[in-house]
Amino acid sequence: MRLNLAARIGVWSAHHRRTAIIGWLLFVVLATAVGGASGMVEMSESEQGTGDSARAQKILDDADLDRPAGELVLVSSKTAGGWKDAARELATAIERTGEAQKIEPPLASKDGREALIRFQIKGDSKTAADRVQPVLDAVRDTDKAHQGVEVHQFGQASAEKWLGDLLSDDFKTAEFTAVPLALGILLVAFGAVVAALLPVGLALTACMAAFGLLSLASHQLHLFQSTYSVMFLMGLAVGVDYCLFYLRRERDERAAGHDAETALRIAAATSGRAVLVSGVTVMLAMAGMFLSGLMLFKGFALATILVVFIAMLGSVTVLPALLAWLGDRIDAGRIPFLNRRGRKGAHESGTVAGAVLRPVLAKPKLFAFGAVAVLLALAAPAVGMKTEQLGMEKQFGSDASLSVAHKRITEAFPGGPEPARVVVKADDIDSERMRGALAKFDPSDVTVHKARNVAEIEVALAGNGSDSRSKNALADLREKTVPAAFNGTGAQVFVGGELAESVDFNDQLKRGIVPVFVFITAVTFLLMLVCFRSYVIAVTSILLNLLSVAAAYGVMVAVFQHGWGASALGTEAVGAIESWMPLFVLVVLFGLSMDYHVFVVSRIREARDRGADTRTAISEGIRRTAGAVTGAAAIMVAVFAVFGTLSMQDMQQMGVGLAVAVLLDATIVRMVLLPSMMALLGERNWRTPRRERGEQAVLPPAARDAAEAVAGARP
Repeated sequence: MRLNLAARIGVWSAHHRRTAIIGWLLFVVLATAVGGASGMVEMSESEQGTGDSARAQKILDDADLDRPAGELVLVSSKTAGGWKDAARELATAIERTGEAQKIEPPLASKDGREALIRFQIKGDSKTAADRVQPVLDAVRDTDKAHQGVEVHQFGQASAEKWLGDLLSDDFKTAEFTAVPLALGILLVAFGAVVAALLPVGLALTACMAAFGLLSLASHQLHLFQSTYSVMFLMGLAVGVDYCLFYLRRERDERAAGHDAETALRIAAATSGRAVLVSGVTVMLAMAGMFLSGLMLFKGFALATILVVFIAMLGSVTVLPALLAWLGDRIDAGRIPFLNRRGRKGAHESGTVAGAVLRPVLAKPKLFAFGAVAVLLALAAPAVGMKTEQLGMEKQFGSDASLSVAHKRITEAFPGGPEPARVVVKADDIDSERMRGALAKFDPSDVTVHKARNVAEIEVALAGNGSDSRSKNALADLREKTVPAAFNGTGAQVFVGGELAESVDFNDQLKRGIVPVFVFITAVTFLLMLVCFRSYVIAVTSILLNLLSVAAAYGVMVAVFQHGWGASALGTEAVGAIESWMPLFVLVVLFGLSMDYHVFVVSRIREARDRGADTRTAISEGIRRTAGAVTGAAAIMVAVFAVFGTLSMQDMQQMGVGLAVAVLLDATIVRMVLLPSMMALLGERNWRTPRRERGEQAVLPPAARDAAEAVAGARP
């Protein structure tokens, strides 16, 4: 007898449960402690971007030129000049805080009803958010003291302060909402407190260990500020799912009459193997983000690979040890009316699935066409997808004070909140030729750092900062104005700023998405081919994934770009999708959909290997996995939906997009499209690239794993 790797690990852990459990706890504690002591290192501004805008920021970083955090305060009144007293008092109040410098006189708008006060926060711009609160208080107090006058503030420090507070609150909300939701769903799925607590506990400890290791790794690969949120989202979802699949199979085998040791061996050999295949698939899919050319995605890739690996490791090592230690106590804390499995075991959970499958398998052409039509209809809005790096004003929502301030300032003073920034580096910035080039710009917009041979030029852009007028103005600046001014000087000249960063980021994504897509599709195909020895299943896996991703894209565009149903979801349209979202969602869904696909198709293949015809195998495989897939999908949808309720627009888009995709994947795709397609393909599902000799005489992997597990448990 030769058990597969997952089975051997599971059997060893069950026989050495004390070593496995204590070893896991020590690993989690050590990783958490080391990571906490090292701290996380966030990426710099130049590392966040790409292209000319990143090169512009890199020149400033290398020259150690820290640009003070700029702030803008708009004072408006109903009549021309009615703001003067408030503006005078506000300027004095800001100066008294001791945190501001270079406070400029109020700049009046064309109609005279608004005035803009510019100033800077003293000290390092990276820590300006920690010192801006007195200024915020001064602005608030002035606003309250003057009736008929409105005061709005927007700037780097105030925005970062707001963002930091929101991220902290949002992460707490996600943590304290997602975990109880997952626990509640598991209580319904298992009907016992201990059985429900086990997957949640393992998922949380996996996240803790991953947090620690990621912090340690961030000293080599700097991270984006929301990477921890993404890691928690993935870790909780896959950690609970892997444990759920494993635990559900073990309980099904016990309900089928096997003793505890045999049930555990079968679960390790079958579900354990599926967990390993699924985990490796997810990790390899995530590795595709390394090909994007952006540090943001490299950080996401590292974070998700770490947490998925640790969750997978815990599911095949410490989980069997805990199950062997608990024995029948896994059903402790039974909840009345929920623990109804009894002698029927898995068959009871497949009642609803059987009712759905009967018409699907009876008329597979009709249901396959209908499912594809529904998914394509949902995907249709994605054709007009528009992406951009959402600015602070869009991230917070239109009702947020910061967003209102940005809108009012932009309307009164176009280009004011975030002008383009031209960075110039020359061998001699004070040479006659360079002085002549810089003189072509407004002197008030030019800052020369002679000691560093660097100059900065602020250029206001037409439009609202992200529309076509602004983009055309940026293109003219880069292609005409800057080359005309600095041609022949030999200087390095790059255009940065918020809009330039967004444009450069989008351009890099368009270049990077092709190698990422090729990589993950190739990896998925090869892994499915190795796992199921069928190129038909490998191809259909990719096609089903693409339909799920396309439908998710369509829903995201409909809700967040066009605003269809946005209010019902508690969000709003911002006219675009966050730049990094399409690539991230593509990679994550290609990985996560393998959870269900491998689990379901493994059971179908297992039934087929035992001699059942294809349609019977489809029915049996889906009915027997329906309970686990439903529970796993419900947990993933709930966890992702929690992120859809957070304050940040990018988190909302990610949460809604992933929740919708998983919901569609577990219902329309797995319950309707997959069985109908496999029924139509019939025996062609099992075609291999090359006919194996003696194939009929040897049990294929799925059935052999279960058979050897049973044989291995006999005395």
